[in-house]
Amino acid sequence: MKRINWTAYAQSLAAPLLAVGVGLLVGAIAIWAVGGSVGTTYAEMWKGAFGSFYFTASTLTRATPIILTALGVSLAFRAGFFNLGAEGQMVFGALAAALAALYVPGPGPVKMLAAVAAGMLAGGLWSLLAGWLDTRFRMNLLITTLLLNYIAVYTAGYLVAFPLKEKGGTGGAQTAMLDNSAWLPKLFAGTTLHAGFIVAIAAAVLLALFLTFTTKGYEIRMLGSNPLFAAYGGVKRGQLMLVSMLLSGALAGLAGTFEVLGTQYRYIDNMLTSPGYAWSGIMATLLAGSNPIGSVLAAILLAALQTGGMGVERNTEVPLEISSVIQSSLILFVSARITFSFIKRRKARAANGNAA
Repeated sequence: MKRINWTAYAQSLAAPLLAVGVGLLVGAIAIWAVGGSVGTTYAEMWKGAFGSFYFTASTLTRATPIILTALGVSLAFRAGFFNLGAEGQMVFGALAAALAALYVPGPGPVKMLAAVAAGMLAGGLWSLLAGWLDTRFRMNLLITTLLLNYIAVYTAGYLVAFPLKEKGGTGGAQTAMLDNSAWLPKLFAGTTLHAGFIVAIAAAVLLALFLTFTTKGYEIRMLGSNPLFAAYGGVKRGQLMLVSMLLSGALAGLAGTFEVLGTQYRYIDNMLTSPGYAWSGIMATLLAGSNPIGSVLAAILLAALQTGGMGVERNTEVPLEISSVIQSSLILFVSARITFSFIKRRKARAANGNAA
């Protein structure tokens, strides 16, 4: 039985904690620069994120789509494929889930299961399209996944503004409200936290076990860390890319599905793009080094910064943008770490020759 490398896990889980320290330091400087009290501001940020059971539940609710998106992105990244299309995959997953919940006949649980299946399928197929374009036409995956976001967002926006718009509704571009029998159950009465959070945590554990203990998981890790060795060992890059992209998109689609079934109860234009769930998920993955468990912690951290920033704006003179300053410093931290690793690998190749 394969042993878990606890040292490697500890290093992966320590990365978000180190990033917190860097981010808080930069944030403290920014708070001081605008004339605020660092201690008071951070105390209000903590209260806004975890100061009560209700606020904690709200933070975990916001973290749920970030966790699922981060897991999908981490799977693709571990295989060596840069999937930047999580936003479009979330959008199509959410729209497909809303339509399934609205139009599939049957009782609430049937509608819910149909919505989950439709959301994961839509997100997975949209991601698979980018993988197919790479394997068939050698189109750069980084570019195709990024550009497919715009197609998905604007297509969904058109559909809910015209043909799928709620009939007789006074709201904006949105579908009709789902029947409450298809809503995800709340974990605690009086809070926004729904069962999707439990699914997200379970998905993180299952993904970690899959990557660590299964043959396919080993092939994914080998392909991502050493493509030449993987090819020599008989790993088929094209086939594994398609599988990885399909699963990655399915997780992003599930994130959008849970926003429909557990939070909004319909598809609303820009409900996923405005909060930036997809990009927060990518940031969480990078912070955690594509470690599934670390991605969960990083996602909760980012959600806490966002909900805590709202508390800061309500109760202090420090603007909401302070949380953006902290998140920006996290991006710089990630960029510096990736750049350092890249330079280190180049020096190793130069020292060991072309065979390295």
